[in-house]
Amino acid sequence: MPEIDPRRREFLLAAAALAACRSSPTSHDLASTPATTPPTDDGLDLATIAAAERVAGVHYTTAEREAIAMVLGAQIERAVARRAHVLAFDAAPATHFDPRLLGHAYGPPRTDIRVTYDDGPGPRDDADIAFASLRRLGGWYRRGKISCVRVAELHLDRLRTIGKSLRCVARTTDTLAQEQAREADRAFARGRDLGPLHGVPWGCKDILDTRGIATTWGAEPFAGRIPQADATVVERLHRAGAVLCAKLTTGALAYGDIWDGGVTANPWNPHEGASGSSAGPAAATAAGLVSFAVGSETLGSIVAPAMRCGTAGLRPTFGRVPRTGCMPLCWSLDKIGTIARTVEDTMWSLAAIVGVDDRDPSASRIPLAYDGRDDVRGLRIGYVAADFDSGSSAGRLDKAALDVLRRRGATLVELTLPALPYPALLTILFAEAAAAFEQLTLNGSDDALRWQGPEAWPNTFRAARFISAIDLVNADRVRRTVMIAMQTIFDDVAAIVGPSFSEPLLLVTNMTGHPCMVVRTGFVERAPEPATDGQAPASLLPFRAPHGITVWGRLYDEATVARVALALEQEFAVAQERPPV
Repeated sequence: MPEIDPRRREFLLAAAALAACRSSPTSHDLASTPATTPPTDDGLDLATIAAAERVAGVHYTTAEREAIAMVLGAQIERAVARRAHVLAFDAAPATHFDPRLLGHAYGPPRTDIRVTYDDGPGPRDDADIAFASLRRLGGWYRRGKISCVRVAELHLDRLRTIGKSLRCVARTTDTLAQEQAREADRAFARGRDLGPLHGVPWGCKDILDTRGIATTWGAEPFAGRIPQADATVVERLHRAGAVLCAKLTTGALAYGDIWDGGVTANPWNPHEGASGSSAGPAAATAAGLVSFAVGSETLGSIVAPAMRCGTAGLRPTFGRVPRTGCMPLCWSLDKIGTIARTVEDTMWSLAAIVGVDDRDPSASRIPLAYDGRDDVRGLRIGYVAADFDSGSSAGRLDKAALDVLRRRGATLVELTLPALPYPALLTILFAEAAAAFEQLTLNGSDDALRWQGPEAWPNTFRAARFISAIDLVNADRVRRTVMIAMQTIFDDVAAIVGPSFSEPLLLVTNMTGHPCMVVRTGFVERAPEPATDGQAPASLLPFRAPHGITVWGRLYDEATVARVALALEQEFAVAQERPPV
C-alpha cells in the first residue's frame, strides 16, 4: 500500500473531526481524559480538498477549492480548540427535543391510576411467587400471606443462579435489597402503604446510576465506574418502596445484547441472545428473577428484547421519564421505560417514575392515566395493510390481533404512510451517539469493547465523524416533517397496531417520540436468531418462541396504548406462560 501524504491524511481527519492521534485512557472516567488532537495545517492542497469532497458527497471546481482552502485552517482550529475542553457526560446540548407541536393538546386532564389487588389464596410454591403479578403480590403482602424479606431473598437466589446461566445480571445488590425489604415489612407493620410497588423486587438496567454501586454501562472502558448519586428513576422507585435486587445487563453502551461479561441469553432458548440493549431487564423479568425492570430505548432497545423474551415492554413518550443519572447516548432520542410480564404491571411501574425533573430539560409534567377497565370499543385503530401480508405463523398471529380488535368493537382504519426519506433520520442518532462518546474515539479506548464489527459502536462512531453539519441540520428538518405527518395520522386514529419491527414505524416513532407497547400474542416455531454480531447460535434446532405485536399511540397517551394492549393480552391469554428455565 502506498504511503498517504501526511497533509492529506491530516486534513481528512481533522476537517471531518476524526482524530488521527489516539492514546490509551488513563482513567475509567473518560470524560476527564484529555484527547490527543491533530495540529492545524496551513498547507492544505487542492488534491486533499478534492479527496474530501468524495466523503462529503459533493463536487467543487478548482476555483471553489482554492477559496475553500483559505478558510479551512480557521475551521480546523475551532475544532481543535473545542476538543481541548473535554465535556462531562452529563453536559447535554443547549437545545433539547420536544415532541409536541404547537396548537395541539396532549395527555389526560389529570393523573388517574387505578390500583386494585387480588384477594385469592396465598402462593403454592416459590415459582408462584417468582412469577406473580404486581396485583397478586400486592394482595399477598396486604393480607399478610408473605413477607417482603422472603420475596426479596427468593429473587436474589434466582438472580444468583438462573441469572448467572442467562448472563443477564451485571451484579446483585444483596445488602441494599435486604435492607429495603426489611424496611418494607416494617412499614406495612406500621400501617404505612407506599403503593403498588411497596416491597416489590425490581431490576435496573446497568446504565442507571446507583449510589455506591458500580454502574459500568456494559462496556470495558467503564469497568471501574461507581457513581456517587442515584439516578432520578432509582430515587423515585426507592421512595415507592420497591426493592432493588440487581443491576441487569445492557449491551455495551446501550446497543445489542453483547456486554463485557458475554451475551445475555433468551430464557426461552439460551442458544440465542436476548436481543436489544435492555436484554438484561427483559431476560430477568421473563425468567421470574424480578417482578419488573427498568430499561431504555433509543431505537428498539425495549421493543426488541420484549419481543425476543416474551415480556410486555412499554416505551413511553419521549420526556415522560427524566433521564438524570442515566447514561446519555442520544439526547433527543433516549427514553426510559418499563418491562414486566403483564400490561398492567408496566403501567403501574411507569406511574412511579414519571414527572418533571429540573435537571432534565426534556422531562414533562403532563399527567399519566390508567384504569384497566376500559375496552377498545369505539376506538379507531390504524394499521398498515402491507405489514400483515406474511403467510408465516408470526404473520397469522399478527392478523389474528386485528381480528381480536375488530371483534371487540374497534374500528380498523387502513393507513398509508407518506413517502419521505425516513432513513435520513438515522443521521441524528449516529451523530448524537458519536458526540456522546467522542472520547472513546479520540483516545482509542473503543478498541477495548468486545464487539468490533462494521456495525458495532466503535466503527459507527468513527464513521459518524464524517457526517456534515449541513446533513445533520437537514435530517432534523426531515424529522419535523415526519412529526407533522404523524400528528395528522394520530388526529384520525387513537392508536396503530402492527408487527413490532415494522419499518418505518419503529424508526419513525422513536424519532417523533410516540409511545408504544409490546404485548405477547402467542408462540411460533423458529430457529434461534444469530447474535447481535452476526455469529450463528450454538444450536439451530427450532424451538417454541414467544411472539408479540406492538401498539403505538398518541403523544402522552399511554393509557390508550395500554387499553389496546390489554385487550390483546386478555384475548390471547398467554402472558402467564413461563419459559423453561
